[in-house]
Amino acid sequence: MAKHTKNRKAALEKIDRSKAYTIAEAAELIKEITNMKFDASVDMDIRLGVDPRKANQMVRGTVTLPHGTGKTVRVLALCSPDKEEEAKEAGADFVGLDEFVDKIKGGWTDFDVVICTPNVMPKVGPLGKILGPRGLMPNPKTGTVTMDIGNAVNDVKAGKIDFKVDKYGIIHASVGKSSFEQQKLIENAKELMTTIMKLKPPAAKGTYVRSVYLSSTMSPGLKIEPKSFTV
Repeated sequence: MAKHTKNRKAALEKIDRSKAYTIAEAAELIKEITNMKFDASVDMDIRLGVDPRKANQMVRGTVTLPHGTGKTVRVLALCSPDKEEEAKEAGADFVGLDEFVDKIKGGWTDFDVVICTPNVMPKVGPLGKILGPRGLMPNPKTGTVTMDIGNAVNDVKAGKIDFKVDKYGIIHASVGKSSFEQQKLIENAKELMTTIMKLKPPAAKGTYVRSVYLSSTMSPGLKIEPKSFTV
């Protein structure tokens, strides 16, 4: 195992495992303890007081992060020929239909988001067994099945992400990169939390937000005080 640099080791020693940090403190500390030679993803893990096995407690949605995720998002647009130009002009990386459907059936998944028009769903539907487990299946609820394919591509490129609770009731989402300014990380994190709060299911009882952690690819998770998102 590689030795920590002196700076990183000193920064890691600052972490108080028993403390709940404000989002501002956590964003600052994450930047300190992350090796800046590698532009790590900064992620949030939000444990909710819901039972995702019950349909009326499923929490899923989309949010456009004000400063994007910092990642280059590869978009595949599956559409009929009359929509291809619109998708290309919006910046889709791959545009077409039959050729890409066949490639996916052959195991190709070299993309991050799939957007399609409703009229091609009969061809896209059978790809569910490949795309579904990878979280890549288009869905009208997240705006990735739409006739307005140009705007959908633009939204994704601008930082729109979709999220949903996993089977343990946790939402995992990226809110930026370690190279982001502290304020940009804070604003992205607050936007995500605000959206999740609005999606609280009426059937969820007790404490809705059980815990929030902020971490980077290179750091341990820092516990966040949920109230700090509203300050």
